[in-house]
Amino acid sequence: MALRETVIDPAGFTVIRLLSGALLLWWLIHRRGVSLRGAGDWPSATALFAYAALFSFAYVSLSTGTGALLLFGAVQGTMILVGWRRGERLDALQWLGFALAVLGLGVLLLPGATAPAPLGAVSMLCAGAAWGAYSLLGRGHADPLRVTAGNFVRAVPFALALGVLALPWLRWDAQGAALAVASGAITSALGYAVWYSALRHLDATRAATVQLSVPVLAALLGLVFLLEPIGVRFMVASAAVLGGIAIVVTRPARRSRIQ
Repeated sequence: MALRETVIDPAGFTVIRLLSGALLLWWLIHRRGVSLRGAGDWPSATALFAYAALFSFAYVSLSTGTGALLLFGAVQGTMILVGWRRGERLDALQWLGFALAVLGLGVLLLPGATAPAPLGAVSMLCAGAAWGAYSLLGRGHADPLRVTAGNFVRAVPFALALGVLALPWLRWDAQGAALAVASGAITSALGYAVWYSALRHLDATRAATVQLSVPVLAALLGLVFLLEPIGVRFMVASAAVLGGIAIVVTRPARRSRIQ
């Protein structure tokens, strides 16, 4: 919404988003009396910055539905491919559940999708791959909040470099800056910490499938806070997505015998 309805540009939005997220997470860790020394890693920070920047620039030329389809398609492809290479396998019922979730996502998003601009489409696909990489790199950490804080702090130099490079084109207004701060401090910083916590209990394939719930949750927030109407299409699509995810997640894990 910020990039479509306010003056703020993609680079400025990315810079404010990452800086505000880093500041909030640093403050939370500081209150715990925990050091950030050694927290996070540079590959994760690079993936985080790449996702945030590419996402912002892509959405300037894409509709919401098209952008979401491209983003989540790239995320699923990246994470499932990596999981497959690691020996993770879905059984027939899980593949059915995954297909049901993907079908539900299509029903939810396709009516708002339009033919994408080539550059925007490539940028969003790369953003999805970067988010998939960030998710995979975050698995197995004992302190998700500290790791997320370290990754955000490490991403700050990249954000500042982007700001310097884009300085002649930077523009913003109060509403755009406020939305960028909210996106960085709440949606991104705290949301990513929760996601890293959940990743400790999911393999790559299950994690990829669970992420299909994000558009449904976003739509539910719109229903609650923006009083958007509930339609039959939304209810059917949500049931398909959440039901498909439940099938995939609740089945026992299976690995290939071929190593």
